Amino acid sequence: MSLVSRTLRAGMALAFAALLVGCAHPINVGTDAAPQRVEATLVQKKVAYTMTDAQRAMQAVTPGGGGDRISYYPYRDLEKSIRDALRAVYQDVVVIKSAADANAVQASGAALVFTPEIKTDSGSPSPFTWPPTYFTTEVSCVVTDPAGVEVTRVKASGRGEAEFSEFKGEFGLAAKRAATKMATELSSELRRNEKLR
Repeated sequence: MSLVSRTLRAGMALAFAALLVGCAHPINVGTDAAPQRVEATLVQKKVAYTMTDAQRAMQAVTPGGGGDRISYYPYRDLEKSIRDALRAVYQDVVVIKSAADANAVQASGAALVFTPEIKTDSGSPSPFTWPPTYFTTEVSCVVTDPAGVEVTRVKASGRGEAEFSEFKGEFGLAAKRAATKMATELSSELRRNEKLR
């Protein structure tokens, strides 16, 4: 067997192995849509949410279609959605790195500090196309006062679905729909909770 033939066979074997394992296609799971902010109904408080650079750099890999996977940065991509949900309820919103940093909390002037934990999942029954046709996003927040004492906990989730015919180059469409629903539900949960007024 010639060197060219062996190289070609090895290349084909690697390509087949890569096909079986699948690859992670990058998408953005955030959204530009924000819950409505009505100035007259805002709670007249400044609040903070926590987010570190390490969280923003955390990459997640979840299933797509066709045996492939998708990759994204849940904290970085969804930070705006969380901030927008808080801005729909409160007069002022700032970000700090940690609720445990008493100096940062005091300097922020925040009456409440929200520490979010994000969970995501995705998938698609399609054997031929890689974009996810469904995506779920869940955000759980521990809410503390300026002294670090837990006030309450809030949770919101969203599920987004998209058919292949809808993608039109927006391969993260299901994820963006999930983020929009999550942000809307989070702002509703904040308004409903009397401990957060």
